[in-house]
Amino acid sequence: MPCQRRPQATSDTPREDLFYQTYYSLSQQYPLILLLLVIVLGICVALIATSFASGRDFSSNLGFLITLFVALAVFGLILVLACIEHIFQRCTRIFSAVIWTCLLTMGYVFVFTGGVVSPWDQVSFFLFIIFTVYTMLPVGMREAVGAGLISSLSHLFVLGVYLLLGKDSQAEVALQLLSNLVIFVCGNLVGAYHKHLMEVALEETFHETFNLIQSRVKLESEKRHQEHLLLSILPAYIALEMKAEIIERLRDGGQAQQRHESANNFHNLYVKRHKNVSILYADIVGFTLLASECSPKELVLMLNELFGKFDQIAKDNECMRIKILGDCYYCVSGLPVSLPNHAQNCVKMGLDMCQAIRKLREATGVDINMRVGVHSGDVLCGVIGLQKWQYDVWSDDVTLANHMEAGGVPGRVHITEATLSHLGGAYAVEEVCCLQRDLYLRENKIKSFLVVDPRAEEESPNDTLSPVPGEGYKIRASVRMTRYLESWGAAKPFANLKHLDSLPAEQAGFVRNNHSEISLGSLNQQKTLERGRAPRSPDEELEGVDEKFFQLLEQLNSQKQWKKSEDLNRITLYFKEKSLEKEYRLSALPSFNYYTACTFLVFVSNFLIQILVANKTEALGISYGISFFLFLLLLLTCFAGHLAKCFLKGPKVLYWVPSISAMVCTQPWLRVSLGIATILVVLTMAVLNLFFMPENFSCLPLQNSTSVDRNVTRELVRFNSLFSVPYYIYCCILGFLSCSLFLHMNFELKLTMLTLCLVVYNVLFLHTHSWLSDCYVSHLYPNQTALRPGVLKEPKMMGTISFFLFFFTLVALARQNEYYCRLDFLWKKKFKKEREEIETMENLNRVLLENVLPADVAQQFIGQNRRNEDLYHQSYECACVLFASIPDFKEFYSESNVNREGLECLRLLNEIIADFDELLLKPKFSGVEKIKTIGSTYMAATGLNVAAGQDNQQDAERSYTHLGTMVEFAMALVAKLDIINKHSFNSFKLRVGMNHGPVVAGVIGAQKPQYDIWGNTVNVASRMESTGVLGKIQVTEETAKALETLGYTCSLRGVIKVKGKGQLRTYFVCTDTARSGPQAPMLT
Repeated sequence: MPCQRRPQATSDTPREDLFYQTYYSLSQQYPLILLLLVIVLGICVALIATSFASGRDFSSNLGFLITLFVALAVFGLILVLACIEHIFQRCTRIFSAVIWTCLLTMGYVFVFTGGVVSPWDQVSFFLFIIFTVYTMLPVGMREAVGAGLISSLSHLFVLGVYLLLGKDSQAEVALQLLSNLVIFVCGNLVGAYHKHLMEVALEETFHETFNLIQSRVKLESEKRHQEHLLLSILPAYIALEMKAEIIERLRDGGQAQQRHESANNFHNLYVKRHKNVSILYADIVGFTLLASECSPKELVLMLNELFGKFDQIAKDNECMRIKILGDCYYCVSGLPVSLPNHAQNCVKMGLDMCQAIRKLREATGVDINMRVGVHSGDVLCGVIGLQKWQYDVWSDDVTLANHMEAGGVPGRVHITEATLSHLGGAYAVEEVCCLQRDLYLRENKIKSFLVVDPRAEEESPNDTLSPVPGEGYKIRASVRMTRYLESWGAAKPFANLKHLDSLPAEQAGFVRNNHSEISLGSLNQQKTLERGRAPRSPDEELEGVDEKFFQLLEQLNSQKQWKKSEDLNRITLYFKEKSLEKEYRLSALPSFNYYTACTFLVFVSNFLIQILVANKTEALGISYGISFFLFLLLLLTCFAGHLAKCFLKGPKVLYWVPSISAMVCTQPWLRVSLGIATILVVLTMAVLNLFFMPENFSCLPLQNSTSVDRNVTRELVRFNSLFSVPYYIYCCILGFLSCSLFLHMNFELKLTMLTLCLVVYNVLFLHTHSWLSDCYVSHLYPNQTALRPGVLKEPKMMGTISFFLFFFTLVALARQNEYYCRLDFLWKKKFKKEREEIETMENLNRVLLENVLPADVAQQFIGQNRRNEDLYHQSYECACVLFASIPDFKEFYSESNVNREGLECLRLLNEIIADFDELLLKPKFSGVEKIKTIGSTYMAATGLNVAAGQDNQQDAERSYTHLGTMVEFAMALVAKLDIINKHSFNSFKLRVGMNHGPVVAGVIGAQKPQYDIWGNTVNVASRMESTGVLGKIQVTEETAKALETLGYTCSLRGVIKVKGKGQLRTYFVCTDTARSGPQAPMLT
């Protein structure tokens, strides 16, 4: 259904107000005004049919009938125009004014045509006008109050002036006009209260609907976030499986995973074998010296730009980057989908990397180069461990590719014979004769080749460093590198998290959000594509919500709202899901006490009317006395909770009374019983005293009576107050209205009560007590042969038509109310469910991000305290770095059929790493941050969770505390490995190296963001492990001194040669003796 586009709003509040007006118009006002027009047309037809069927003379009812025919034409035209929805939206106020004016005109025509004008004339019709203005016309509360007051006061004024100036008894007229005033006041109050209830209910439904749509948009956004984040770590084929496990773990608190693991005795292994792939290893020669001259920001920027460039080259050559190890970069072609040209892809990528570094060297004069090794074969690829997931590859072929890089030549691509066989002569090669560069290649007699770059002949050879013009010599090499690399414009890590919503929904990968409950449609394709090209601004995100909201509004009009709901039965409006229906019926209703209070207003109105116009009999006093007592008990039951303080001040016997109020709101059986009792009291008292009217007279035909008889009869009529008959009818109509006040009462119950009342009242006034109406008509029309009253001038006919008029009106309203009460309940349920899904997605995002980054670093990217365009880097003055490896695992690993070509070996490694990761969950190791795993080597660090400069504010002894934590962690790793050895019948030993000092931490890589640490401290820690001894923790002299201040004992190993560092004095940490000294308790 077409909707007018909203004007631009300056804030969320005006925007929601505009939405609410559209929602209110389409969901409530539009269907109700159509129903009102149908009801009015039906009444017009019924009046015309009744007028002719009763044999009334056409000429004597000419004005009445002409008015009805004109009304048919006018309301029929309005109905046709209102069905054209865009006309209705533009002319809503005009339609309302025309309908109200026509109804008011009809009412006055009915008053002054068809017979004698009486004070009770058309009170029910004006009450209908007043009630429908509040409940069915598309006007605001102020306009409704104004129209209701004008309708009421105009009737009172016109009839008051017309009748009080006549010859009738002014006392009777005054009493009847006062009764009319009571009826109109009650009608206005009931109408206003009903409108208020509906507006509150609709506003709640609107906000639930709006929140639901916003939550769906956010849920879709969260799903795209977690998908993109997961895909930045893992390939899609393995990400699906891992994501499902994380969601299951989040939903049941990890119980499912524990049950699965206890059943299998192993952690889940996400590793698969791929054949016919090519592996590329690349190392930047000379980068270590360059990095030592860089500031933390320069280092992170330089690495991000370099590896960002390599990522782009990998993407262009259909390669997948696996991992970054310091300044080493390795990738694979042929994953996850096999490629026939995988070897050519890797060789082409290696040549492109060498060319990029060559251009960098020529432009900056910095002496760096690229050494690349490529081998083709099979790999096991996947993820091991529980924390800090990184997609990795394992196999003997991977090991060979690594050694191909180590034994390569700077500036050249070094390939094996296996890779050469896949090239198909695409590149010229030079055979490498000298194998002394790498021991592994020499021992395994690997035949290798250097690829000749076809572009090298086209470019002028320039092996010497290019001079830097101007003052270039005065600028540090790192600064020259940084300035040049910035021109490459590599993407920043996680920059996509800010603008992820710019991705078109149909390109969102493997995550799909399928809500079948309510179809929201799809956005315009052109707009979606336009928004997909550029980052989406907050205003555009709001527009996305707006579009979905307008699409939902299209399904809330009268033609669709019941027909197309997949949750509700079209006829009964029951929920199709039985559990949902039961929950709806058992839901609490806090506003029930106000329904009862408003019904009491109707009851008091009926009492005042009958006091004014009915016979003052003992039955009247007794019946209302009992009824008031019952009503007060009902009100006390409902409002006992509001009077709790009063009851608590009284005797203890009454302390239980306030709890009744809560029971009424929460117990459906009690609430329904009290609601029925309340309505039945009002409906019964509306006509009860009609049965006690005196029957000791007969209505003599006044035209054949003498003057004495007429006087006697008139006195009897006056005495018996026959003019009260129409007012009993009006009391019944007010009783009808009391049913509509219980907004949340089930439709079938309202329908039953209204139908029962319709039948009883019609039987009463048309059959058992019709003589009262006939007697009153005989009094008003002494000569009925000459003048017969019109249809609406005869009380019993007027009453029957009014009963049917209000019956159909109230049934339509009850149906509408029932629908929106159920819709509101359904929206709340869906919103709650989707809110839980959003929380699950938010937790999933957090888990995923914290599996890539440390928790405090992750907050920098998902929080509001950092722009995602910035690179994250942080320097730490005193961090402790640990490398723990299992050298024996290389010998244990074999690719035989027995262990499924190495898969079972990796399963054991996964158990080892997973058990190591579980240690991180212990509170005493909360300061330990896992960095990565490199094959069978575990890398961790402490001292990274302190703010920059915090170390300087602490004394040296306390700043070394985290070194003790790392030693304890290393000892825990050794103990954990011993347990694994016991269960797996192995004899693995851990070789541990530690060092402390300054490090630089940062996040690099846009395609696969990776957290890492760099610095001389890291390099030395790695050397401490590689030159260490099995079962020992080797540390540098500085670290040994720091540990001794914490109470640890270190034994001198001696002076050893360390690659790149020369001769270093190292120590072993004694783990078999407890710490001594006063510092020992510090860790506890």
